[in-house]
Amino acid sequence: MAQTAAMLEAAGWGIDGYHVNACIYRLKSTRFPALAAKIFHEKDIPVQVAAGNYDLGVCGLDWIEELLAKYRSSALVKLKNLDYGQGALFTAVSATGGAANLAELAAGRNGVRIASEYPNLAESLAARLRLRCFSIFPLWGAAEAYPPDSAELVVLPRRTQEELLERGLRPISRLLDFKAYLIANSDSIKDKDLAEVVASIGGSLPPADEPPAAVEDRGGVARIVPGMPAEDLKLALPDGHQQRHVRGILDKAGIKISDYPSAEGNRRPEIGMEGVAVKVIRPQDMPLQVANGNFDLAITGRDWLAEHHHQFPQSPVTQLLDLKYGWVRVVAVVSQDVAADSAEGLADLYRGKCIRVASEYINIADHYARVNHLGDYRVIPTWGATEAFLPEDADLLIENTETGGTIARHNLKIIDKLFESTACLVANTASIAKAARNSRIKKITALLKKAVEA
Repeated sequence: MAQTAAMLEAAGWGIDGYHVNACIYRLKSTRFPALAAKIFHEKDIPVQVAAGNYDLGVCGLDWIEELLAKYRSSALVKLKNLDYGQGALFTAVSATGGAANLAELAAGRNGVRIASEYPNLAESLAARLRLRCFSIFPLWGAAEAYPPDSAELVVLPRRTQEELLERGLRPISRLLDFKAYLIANSDSIKDKDLAEVVASIGGSLPPADEPPAAVEDRGGVARIVPGMPAEDLKLALPDGHQQRHVRGILDKAGIKISDYPSAEGNRRPEIGMEGVAVKVIRPQDMPLQVANGNFDLAITGRDWLAEHHHQFPQSPVTQLLDLKYGWVRVVAVVSQDVAADSAEGLADLYRGKCIRVASEYINIADHYARVNHLGDYRVIPTWGATEAFLPEDADLLIENTETGGTIARHNLKIIDKLFESTACLVANTASIAKAARNSRIKKITALLKKAVEA
């Protein structure tokens, strides 16, 4: 973001408010009065440009190729390598084992679990390797935490191979070198005069497939990260801003844990309970990982548990305990200018039209649209900054909020509350049914319950 802001400043666009603490997603240019810009999560930008909602966009080549891996004929054109934001997509295995190279991985007879934020590129890789049996785990992040216990292979971005070695991973191939790119919608190029805007960014356009400079490999020795013993109870704890709350509850419960939160990014903290192993991953990924048996227990949000159950109603994941922190409301939101104050009113207003529903909770959004009889609707998956979608790119948001302040600041209003969400302890029902694991699950649940109720 900082490098893109510097580039636009050098281009003389005259844009205010584009920085890491931006609280408004809509931007105007003093140099180009007819230009309107929006701030999106980077992964959403290729999708929005390909859909024709935007004429131009700036994002990493990695997210462009992730889209094209599945939608090769989409209306997206790579205009210019912007020569910043350098990185690479690597395939990697655990430093303590795993295949020596992709050919050895392909020759194996066992199933290969591939975890990645880039599921389309991961699936494309599996097809190219002609893997006999494989499964793709789409992630919100923290792919480095998965080998060797929860995945045999990961596809993830890093600037150097050394960064992988520091996380206990051994790179076995480099799929893609990337930098930031200027992209355009192919129809916009034909129908609109974009020449002056494009020229201000980088002058004459290079060939569309100009490759970014290769990432330098510094080498090094991998840090050894032991896997989780198969007989241990496997507990997933959240990363990000929830760590402080979880650490507080663990301390209150008398459960000792070291290096959590970790200043060094350690995702395998030591816990002071015999027969229990811990890994730190994204809360959004936890329900699916618990359902697949990669973890027995996890601390996630009820919103993400509900999202999972809407997609997999028979999932073997159940809530054991409400941890009573991280309270938010999951709400339906429209623009202040929309003449509707309820789902019923929205359905009447858009009768005969397609309602665009944007959300990070795509399965909750789909369920809400169906049970409220919104008629013709389309769910638009997002990866953040969802408020930016209204009103131009969506008609309805399914979003979470604490106070509603951010929603009001973006000239939006809440028309319905779906449910309230707090952090919760969840478990795999098969783990509960196993006597050896059940005793440890009961012990952890009792300790956390006592801490919550204290």
